[in-house]
Amino acid sequence: MKRDRLPSNAIPRARKLRRTATEAETILWRVLREKLPRAKFRRQVPLGRYFADFASHGAKLVIEVDGGQHGEAAGYDAARTLYLEHEGYRVLRFSNHDVIDNLDGVLEALGRALTPHPSATSEQARKSAYPSPTGGEGQ
Repeated sequence: MKRDRLPSNAIPRARKLRRTATEAETILWRVLREKLPRAKFRRQVPLGRYFADFASHGAKLVIEVDGGQHGEAAGYDAARTLYLEHEGYRVLRFSNHDVIDNLDGVLEALGRALTPHPSATSEQARKSAYPSPTGGEGQ
């Protein structure tokens, strides 16, 4: 994603969002720092015109924690997810309930998302180990 200039209110808004985090966001932030420090997540990150609850630029992963009345924001969330995916990010969504009552399940899902897919790695290794012949098929 190219670095667009942030709107003048982006930094103060991010700070406010961090100060007013939900209980679930606070729990998940603590766990991300303690259990997954190598992923280098940041919280309330401005990405374009949106703010991600948590983002790892290196892993190209965004985590969103959705509140109880979140169904009302489905259209907004869909547009934001589409934008973030267009920018190369994967988006994982968890409810407040998931984070508070099933933290182990959330961590398991995050671990899977942060683990490189073996078939992609194997495919890259196979292609570099066996390059296509320059003369084409059968030559």
